[in-house]
Amino acid sequence: MRNSFFSPFINKLTRVTAIAVAGISCLWAEEEKKDSSELSFKVHPQVFSVIQGWNSDTESPIVTEINLDAVDKNQNQFSKDEIKQEDKWTICRDTEGFKRYRLIEKKGNHYKVEYQENGGGTLTTSSSIEFSVTTREILKNGKPTNIRVLRVDACTTN
Repeated sequence: MRNSFFSPFINKLTRVTAIAVAGISCLWAEEEKKDSSELSFKVHPQVFSVIQGWNSDTESPIVTEINLDAVDKNQNQFSKDEIKQEDKWTICRDTEGFKRYRLIEKKGNHYKVEYQENGGGTLTTSSSIEFSVTTREILKNGKPTNIRVLRVDACTTN
């Protein structure tokens, strides 16, 4: 069987196309990996429970700024051993209920989470909390100290 005049060009074109498709696939996979890693934000779900008031209370948010450095160090109230990942939820279960959140959106240092809490009965409360993570200076024992803080920007009970 005789090769046509275009055979060498077609073979090269086929190889170039295959390489280009593989390269684009790798870039796409890298972007997907980047997108999912950019959406990562890990904090103890208990942090969001201090923002929301009790269901019977009328005013929220109660706490509008949280020292994340203190949360990382205070393992009695914010034990990392209690935290589990279930699907897209970061959850902390207690003997009767749970506190959990899932990240909805991230833009720079601005985040939006859906937070849910259940005390063990049939009622699960849900809210959307938007916040920024920034650093600021405080005086600690009279000395200037930079800390990471979670600042609440918006809070909506669903």
